[in-house]
Amino acid sequence: MKREAIDRHNRAQQAYFEQRVPGTMIPRATPYVRRHVDELLAASELGPGASLLEVGCGMGNYTLELIRRGLAVEGLDLSPVLLERLRAYAGDDLSFPLHCADVLDPPEELLGRFDGVVGFFTLHHLHDLEGSVASMARLLQPDGRLAFVEPNAFNPLYYVQIAGTPGMSFRGERRLTSMRPAVLLPAMRAAGLTDVRALRYGFFPPFLANRKTGQIVEHALERVGPLRPLSAFQVFLGHRA
Repeated sequence: MKREAIDRHNRAQQAYFEQRVPGTMIPRATPYVRRHVDELLAASELGPGASLLEVGCGMGNYTLELIRRGLAVEGLDLSPVLLERLRAYAGDDLSFPLHCADVLDPPEELLGRFDGVVGFFTLHHLHDLEGSVASMARLLQPDGRLAFVEPNAFNPLYYVQIAGTPGMSFRGERRLTSMRPAVLLPAMRAAGLTDVRALRYGFFPPFLANRKTGQIVEHALERVGPLRPLSAFQVFLGHRA
């Protein structure tokens, strides 16, 4: 029954993403994209030359930015349609491996291979969160890092965005409410990861974060301590000893 539920969820997620192409999924080297990559790499201490598997790479919005930073990236996604779109966007620059698979059942040759397993806005689309985290931990080398950028479940603007954005739905984003340290950090510990933590940052969506004025205001808001719990984004981190 659990496998049937996962397969049903996966089919729904594929349809949710394959039938819509929001502008935020199209690969562009914007300040918004670069900020998320900056935060993930700084928090995880992953740098040029590190081997990364990006889970839920989709059409490559963050994949191509990681490659521009000099990391040895491979991509994994459930959807062959999204991977084909990534290939089209990358064009002649596609010199990195892509894997079409469920992270719960990754190709065996990927086990224990990576310095980092990373993702951007991926975890809240997974059906079996605990099982997926355990599976991803097995893809890491000793001393490897798990690092995921996710929405902050306590930020109310996400729910306004879902309600008001054509093509988005609470069904497609329903695990958003699980993007809390109280849920994810125990799942990481259960997977055998250590030094697990969550770091919060940022406030603005792309249309504001991509403007110079928006960046100035956002950095000012980040210096206001009482607002930190309402930050829009967070990096979840874990270390394989």
